Amino acid sequence: MDDKIETSAEALEDEAIPRCHEVHSDPERCKGGKDVTAGVKLKPVVQKSPAQWAYERLILYIQNFEKTLDNEHEVAMGFTGGDAGILRIEGMGYFDPDIVTFYGSDPVGGKTQLVQHVSQLNVMLRALPKKVEEAAPNRIGFRLAAELEKTDEV
Repeated sequence: MDDKIETSAEALEDEAIPRCHEVHSDPERCKGGKDVTAGVKLKPVVQKSPAQWAYERLILYIQNFEKTLDNEHEVAMGFTGGDAGILRIEGMGYFDPDIVTFYGSDPVGGKTQLVQHVSQLNVMLRALPKKVEEAAPNRIGFRLAAELEKTDEV
């Protein structure tokens, strides 16, 4: 039993702070560390639509997945529940209250967009070899997180 006494402000703060817990057989896979939200300002959960909440958590998952990649790979998304293939993630957005969208290209370079209801959100992050003509891998997770911070300041 925990006899810790919290103020009402502490209880509200705990409710608003996102939590994430992961354990992997290979400690190198867990590069996000204990605080996967470090450096990203997130609004309290109660102030978000389901779409915004899903969008922000996906950004954190993508960014932490990218931390595990070498310079020869980029993040991509495998579609689950069908044979639609793979999308190299080049952008992401949401449409309140409940739509999340992914922009990118398929492995042969075809323009691709996935529009998905948050209740159907089920994606698999994958590592794809980066495009040969590009010098550095595209790290969309870090650009998405930077945009998220800029949006929160408004």
